[in-house]
Amino acid sequence: GWPRSCGVRGGAAMDLFGDLRRMNKRQLYYQVLNFAMIVSSALMIWKGLIVVTGSESPIVVVLSGSMEPAFHRGDLLFLTNFHDDPIRAGEIVVFKVEGRDIPIVHRVIKVHEKGNGNIKFLTKGDNNEVDDRGLYKEGQNWLEKKDVVGRARGFLPYVGMVTIIMNDYPKFKYALLAVMGAYVLLKRES
Repeated sequence: GWPRSCGVRGGAAMDLFGDLRRMNKRQLYYQVLNFAMIVSSALMIWKGLIVVTGSESPIVVVLSGSMEPAFHRGDLLFLTNFHDDPIRAGEIVVFKVEGRDIPIVHRVIKVHEKGNGNIKFLTKGDNNEVDDRGLYKEGQNWLEKKDVVGRARGFLPYVGMVTIIMNDYPKFKYALLAVMGAYVLLKRES
């Protein structure tokens, strides 16, 4: 007796431990797949927005105070970029300049329209003293439609501050991503 029952008890414990390990592995795979689904869904929504709005960046965050009081740092802008819409003075556009990585959000102050339909325009930040010619690439005095990323159609105040904090403090960004990743992987299905 005695040693045999002890061996059985130990074997049962080992089987239980093996079952737990297999279950945890299955749960881990499930959570990884769950995480992949969330990421792919977000990418699909983003690509869908690009198609619907016609803009390569349908949502942008205002990074400076150059457009105050219209927009403040951290405001989230919703953009569209339909090529049939004519660009008009007073409109707020987001444009990219050669040699600069970050697009700029400023107001159109002058528009030159030629007979053949070509449009050139000049921009300026509401909070700036001078127009944007100093921001354009050297020798460029006007923007064209090809420079436009989108036009502001709506905004949410200060929602983009998280993005600014993550840019200003990279350690915060990695900590936040680690916490979010750990939450998704460790979350138990209820």
